[in-house]
Amino acid sequence: MEIDFEKTQGLVPVIIQDEQTLEVLMLGYMNQEAWDKTQVEGKVTFFSRTKNRLWTKGEESGNFLFVKETHIDCDNDTILIKASPVGPTCHTGSRSCFKTNYNQNFIFELEQIIKDRYENPSDESYVNTLRKKGLNKIAQKVGEEGVETVIAALAETDTDFINESSDLIFHLLVLLREKGKTLADIGLNLEGRHKK
Repeated sequence: MEIDFEKTQGLVPVIIQDEQTLEVLMLGYMNQEAWDKTQVEGKVTFFSRTKNRLWTKGEESGNFLFVKETHIDCDNDTILIKASPVGPTCHTGSRSCFKTNYNQNFIFELEQIIKDRYENPSDESYVNTLRKKGLNKIAQKVGEEGVETVIAALAETDTDFINESSDLIFHLLVLLREKGKTLADIGLNLEGRHKK
């Protein structure tokens, strides 16, 4: 799809979304030159309306936005960029320019942390300790945490239930990684099974 820069007098809005957490980080504008530079360099470049020039996010702070995916909307006049941010996105030092609750989708980031622990094992890492014990032990931990979650739901406090549910989800994420699967695989499967 071609972006229709003419429809909007040469500038189109660009939504930046964290590729891991799916959090909306900021909104900027691009002209054709900024779009072309972004495509070539793999770092988000905007057209700054206040400076009246191209501006690569992070050119002064080092907090670049590395492009992972780009999508153009149905009217060809808005861009969605899923990016990997280096440091905070907002000039105020905040993660997002929209002051949303910090990392609302931490579970996606946790999946990446577990992936990193697999790729860069450390003796201090609990994930690495589990990994060394192998698939059977990891699967057993998921079963144990599942039982503890049921017990907490039926006979313990809400705090206990939240803690046990968190343990269950954490260990399930490790099991998914051990099996080479992701939350995206689960999401796609659930979406496919959903009957509208």
